[in-house]
Amino acid sequence: MPNQREAIRKAVVEALMRKVAADQYPSATMLDYIEALLTDDDVADYVALLIERVDEDYYPSIPMLQRLLRLAA
Repeated sequence: MPNQREAIRKAVVEALMRKVAADQYPSATMLDYIEALLTDDDVADYVALLIERVDEDYYPSIPMLQRLLRLAA
């Protein structure tokens, strides 16, 4: 069962990250779900995704910046 649960977790994270990548303003709920499912192996990809979102906005979202700061701490 652990392998099946890991496969499901990974599939959900990947699906949500694709949604975040496609959405200019991803929902806080979606980001919360991703963060709840993150493993150490996922963090670098997630951070890169958030940084991409920040880079694309002239005035980046403060909550997005706060998420990045929490991950960096």
